Amino acid sequence: MYDWMRRLSTGPRRPIASLGRVSLTVATVNVNGIRAAVKQRSEHNLGFLPWLEGSGADIVALQEVRADEEQTRKALAPALDDGWHLIGSSSSLKGRAGVALLSRREPADVCIGHGDPEFDESGRYIEAVYPGAVDGETVTVASLYLPSGSFGTPKQDEKDRFLASFREFLAERARTVGGRDGHEMIVCGDWNIAHREEDLKNHKNNHKSSGFLPHEREWMTGVFADGSGWTDVVRHRRPDEVGPYSWWSQRGKAFDNDAGWRIDYHVVTDGLVDRAVADRVDRASAYDMRWSDHAPVVVTYE
Repeated sequence: MYDWMRRLSTGPRRPIASLGRVSLTVATVNVNGIRAAVKQRSEHNLGFLPWLEGSGADIVALQEVRADEEQTRKALAPALDDGWHLIGSSSSLKGRAGVALLSRREPADVCIGHGDPEFDESGRYIEAVYPGAVDGETVTVASLYLPSGSFGTPKQDEKDRFLASFREFLAERARTVGGRDGHEMIVCGDWNIAHREEDLKNHKNNHKSSGFLPHEREWMTGVFADGSGWTDVVRHRRPDEVGPYSWWSQRGKAFDNDAGWRIDYHVVTDGLVDRAVADRVDRASAYDMRWSDHAPVVVTYE
């Protein structure tokens, strides 16, 4: 773990003012490399930074940042100069993974990792506490980049180990955070699993593909089971809708044919389920207008 991450995770809590907002708009996006996302189509005023400026978001969860602190801050310098606050967790493997949170106000507390030593330095989980984020209530927002896996390989074994320990972590967070003393939680991010057939276009051909394996989908069902304390809030709002997709393969014409996957989620504790009043996917208008292979998923809570 980089020293700047360690300081964030172990430093003393600092009281901050409430966000003072009745509503909170949170976005999540896998940027597929923050430096590339910032540079993409910049000559046409496209890319991550113009999107951020027009997003209306208060907090943005980033995944697959693939940069250290200095590189990330350099790429996001215009946003940071404009008042955005950045916290992040890089991977110990250069150019891999990495998660971050951008917010309009500085968080009160930060935690890196989900308590599994195997993944402490993998750049796959960060959470921050935002007092007064929704109508005076405190909200913890997390950015998750769950391993992608690959069926029948050690990468899938790694993913399955992550799933096992992360399930325990979610259960603990539901007990200790969700609904306690006006405190709710949102786990945003690239979960790398399409839970239902409605969550990917070509589901019939992907039952042996990582991201749609039976045991992965069963794991998701368990996460969202009655009484678990967690809900896929976009699916809750769109129970019978196909999609909306948030990732499209770079191969072939997947984007043009909208042959996508819904793998980017807002997973919320019970008290936020009915407070989600709007959601959208900021899908690019054309293939050559994209700055990532994912599209931002944006939800507003009141």
